[in-house]
Amino acid sequence: MSNRRHFLSQSAAAASALAFPLVGGAQAKAIKVGVLHPVTGALAYSGQQCREGAMMAIEDINKAGGIKSLGGAKLEALLGDAQSQPQAGAAEVEKMNEAGVSAVVGAFASAICLATTQAAAKYNLPHIVDVGVADQIVERGLKNTFRFGPGYKKCTETAMANLHVLNTAAGKPAKTVMIIHEESLFGSGTAQLLSRELPGYGYEVKEVVKHANPTRDFNNIVLRMKAVNPDIVIPANYYNEYALLVRTMQQQKVTPKAIYSVLGGAASSYKFVKEFPDAANGIIDCNHWFNPKDKRAQDLKKRVEAKGLFFSYELFMTYTSMWLLADALERAKSVDRAALIDALEKSTFSDHIMPYGPTKFVAGQNQGAQPLMTQVLNKDIKVIIPRDYREADPLFPLKA
Repeated sequence: MSNRRHFLSQSAAAASALAFPLVGGAQAKAIKVGVLHPVTGALAYSGQQCREGAMMAIEDINKAGGIKSLGGAKLEALLGDAQSQPQAGAAEVEKMNEAGVSAVVGAFASAICLATTQAAAKYNLPHIVDVGVADQIVERGLKNTFRFGPGYKKCTETAMANLHVLNTAAGKPAKTVMIIHEESLFGSGTAQLLSRELPGYGYEVKEVVKHANPTRDFNNIVLRMKAVNPDIVIPANYYNEYALLVRTMQQQKVTPKAIYSVLGGAASSYKFVKEFPDAANGIIDCNHWFNPKDKRAQDLKKRVEAKGLFFSYELFMTYTSMWLLADALERAKSVDRAALIDALEKSTFSDHIMPYGPTKFVAGQNQGAQPLMTQVLNKDIKVIIPRDYREADPLFPLKA
C-alpha cells in the first residue's frame, strides 16, 4: 500500500507542476515514458534490442533539447520487463499507470502487445506499438493504440506479390511451398494468411508445420522437409528458432530453390549473417527495414555497432517509435493523455529513417508503413525490392 501511495503522490506532484507555467529558468518536469519489452525469457534478445533502441532515442531527444513546447522537458524511461509472457506485460502496464507514465512504447511480440494495449486502454494510456505485427492489435477499436510499422497482412501481401514477380521473371521454377511457423499469434496468423494467399498465385502449399517456443531441435521437421521436398520454404518464427531451423537445413543438406521469409526472425539480421554466413546466404525476407539511402540511418547503424551491438529491426523500430511519441508530445503541448492521443491520431510524422509514405493513422494503423524486401548477398543484407530503395539485384532461384 505504501508503494501505491508513493506512486500516487508522485503522479499528483507531476500534475501539479504541469498545471503552472514555468518561470525564471525553472527546470521542466521530466516526462515519464513506459519502455516495456521482454528482456528475459525466450524473447530476451529481441526485447533487449528494443530497449536499447528506446534508450538511444530518449538520449537523442533529450540532447536535442527535450520537448520544447513543454519548456524543454526531458523524457525519463520507466523500464518494464514483460518476461516473454503476455500476463507479465499486462502487469507491468498496471505498475506504469500507477507510476504516472504519459505513454507506453513496446512491447515487441504480437501476443504481448495484444495484452499490453488492452491493459493500457483501461486507463486511456497511449500505447505505441513498436513491432507487434498481428493485425488484431489494431482491429479491436482501442483508441489508445497506435502502430507505426506495417502489420502481417500488409507484409504478406507485399511478399506474395513480389514472389510472383520474381518467380515469373525466372520462368516459374517454383511451384510448391512448405511453411514452418512458431505457435503464437505472430507465427500462426502469418501462416494462415500465407496458406490462404499462395494458391491464388499458383503455388501448392504442400505442408504447414507448427513448432513450440522455444524449440531446440529441428531435426524431425527438417527430415519431414526432405520428404516433402518443397521448392520454397517459408519460415515465420522468432530469432532463435529461425536461426536453428536454417542451420539444421544446412547440416542436413536441404537446399530448396528459395528460403523466402515473411517477417523472418533472423532473415534480416546482421547477427545471423555474421555468426552463420553460409546458412544465411541467399535468404530473401519481407520485413521491417530502414531506408538504406538515408544518411541518418547509416549514422545510427555505426553508433549501434560501436556499442558492440547489431543494428536489428527491433532496435530501429523502437528507436523510431520513441521519436513518433516525442513528435506527438511536442504538438500536444501537454502530457494529458487525451491530448496526446489526439496528437497521435493527427500525426503526420515524417522526420524518421523508415522508407514510409506519409504518416496517417486510421484505426490506430499507420497507412504509410511498408516493409522492404531484402536478401543476404556476399555476407551482407541488401534491399532488392522496391526499386526506389534497391541496393542489389535479386538472386532467384538459388538453385536451378
